[in-house]
Amino acid sequence: MFVLIVGGGKTGSQLAANLINEGYQVMVIEDRDVVLERLRLELPAESVFAGDGSSPDVLEAAGISRSQVLAAVTGDDEANLVITTLARFEFHVPRVIARVNNPKNAWLFTPEMGVDVALNQADILARLIAEEMSLGDMMTLLKLRKGEYSLVEEKVHPEASVANKSLREIKLPPNCVFAAVIRKGQLIVPTGDTVLEAVDEVIALVHSSQVANLEGLLSRPQ
Repeated sequence: MFVLIVGGGKTGSQLAANLINEGYQVMVIEDRDVVLERLRLELPAESVFAGDGSSPDVLEAAGISRSQVLAAVTGDDEANLVITTLARFEFHVPRVIARVNNPKNAWLFTPEMGVDVALNQADILARLIAEEMSLGDMMTLLKLRKGEYSLVEEKVHPEASVANKSLREIKLPPNCVFAAVIRKGQLIVPTGDTVLEAVDEVIALVHSSQVANLEGLLSRPQ
């Protein structure tokens, strides 16, 4: 997969390094000389492109036509919106991600502006805090389908209704499935015969509307 990143600041450079380590093809577009100097020390030479990422000619020269994902992560919201609009409507990039620098501008980062996913740090932090306050011991490991589903982890309370029951005896909420059970450091791929023991760590995939119901099964009865 080829990923085009516009903006070589700390966010862009770290994102590029992580993706390259994962085996992705990456190109970072940056027009500031000082930043370009640093990028060429941190990243492979073939992954750095000098130019203005809001220019269609620069985007084309950097390989946007073969890009499956574009991430606009400059420090300027206006520039990021120009880039995402070009990526989606001029070059038809399948997946477009944008960084939101000023939370007041978040309302602009919509599919109509070419944005599939808007990374608003203030909003992410607020959601994480709200989740921690509302979900008790349940930990959200991963969000999927734009937050519609979550991969969560929680320990089975000794007094939980599911403790010492096999999975086939447990009526799970709709759109919920147990993906794994971790017991004394060992990962178990669950089957219908798997019996949940106290303090087992359960990893489950669950729809956002059913998280509270799943929590109720695994936690101490109120």
